[in-house]
Amino acid sequence: MFDRSLSVSLHTLNYPSCILGFGNSHRSVYKTRLNPVLAMPPPSVFLTTDENGKFQEFNKSSGSNEASLGIDSLHNQAKTVGIIGGVSVKSTLNFLTKLVQLSGQENSIPLVLCSDPLLSKELVLYQRNSFPSVNGKNGCAQVDPTLIVENLRSKRIFLEKSGARCIIMPCHLSHTWHDQVSSGCSVPFLHVSECVAKELKEAKLKPLEAGSPLRIGVLATNAGFYQDKLQSEGFEVVLPDKATIEHTVIPAVDALNRKDMEGAQNLMRIALQVLLVRAVNTVILASDDMRDILPQDDPLLKKCINPLDILARSTIKWANSAERAT
Repeated sequence: MFDRSLSVSLHTLNYPSCILGFGNSHRSVYKTRLNPVLAMPPPSVFLTTDENGKFQEFNKSSGSNEASLGIDSLHNQAKTVGIIGGVSVKSTLNFLTKLVQLSGQENSIPLVLCSDPLLSKELVLYQRNSFPSVNGKNGCAQVDPTLIVENLRSKRIFLEKSGARCIIMPCHLSHTWHDQVSSGCSVPFLHVSECVAKELKEAKLKPLEAGSPLRIGVLATNAGFYQDKLQSEGFEVVLPDKATIEHTVIPAVDALNRKDMEGAQNLMRIALQVLLVRAVNTVILASDDMRDILPQDDPLLKKCINPLDILARSTIKWANSAERAT
């Protein structure tokens, strides 16, 4: 599951040792085996639930290696990062791989990861309901976003109690509720749009056309928070027009779901070209689905940025700063 560079720096707890359960007044208690539920360099933390699906207290008896090496160690490290997994395990693992590669084996970051398959399923259903298909029908069961927010908040609280000194969500869709999830958080909770805006400002880009504002294209299923943040930082945000969305973006995602890769790639290239001809410096490709459409060596991807790459770099910068401050 992990490549060599990741396995060196990252220790993953696999089931059956770790079982994570959630319950609330809106639905029956469920218990989900997580793989991985927690990830960090040694030492490890073992977590179980009681019969009501609630987290048990960590067993700190003298005979427990897990207790003596686990939660205390995380609380004593100033740069422990808590991660809330998103729509897919694959995208979360891709982010972890990049995070570990950027940190380097000599400067690895302690990590606590919550990866919940049920949350992933709810996010996927919500995304499908929110993003129309060509025929306007999706056939998916409706998902109450308040339940997603509750789920995300419970994970944020768990990560805080587990010793995380900074929390991140490597998931574009989850950032839709960042304000609600981060409300009351006792540690920094990075927002991907703020990280993107900061890095773009530091890049000191020049407009492609003399006398024109600095334009940034955004191609995403939810471009709202990117647009708001970038505009507040002085960038002009360029979004696809209605015709482009209806005739290229939506059909591209539909083609991807049908596993028609050639059709999806052709449509996605058109959508990107529509933005690029409007003199944008770069295109924020803020969707895992859309980014997976084009092959990694496609020249058009060189004109795009992946916000999660920037989130990973911002996390490393935070960790380095936290370490220097100790």
